[in-house]
Amino acid sequence: MKNRKLAKLLEKNGWYLHRHGGNHDIWTNGIEKEQIPRHPDINERLAKAIIRKHGLK
Repeated sequence: MKNRKLAKLLEKNGWYLHRHGGNHDIWTNGIEKEQIPRHPDINERLAKAIIRKHGLK
């Protein structure tokens, strides 16, 4: 999955970029935080796990 596609999905569900880390971007919805690798392509299994974990649609 492309990084930008996952970012748009997070934004659509009320998440926003909290800060840039060393190799990851930290996204939050105000309560939870999630580290997203800063690569053009994110491993498909990782992306699906993040989507499932937070119930993103």
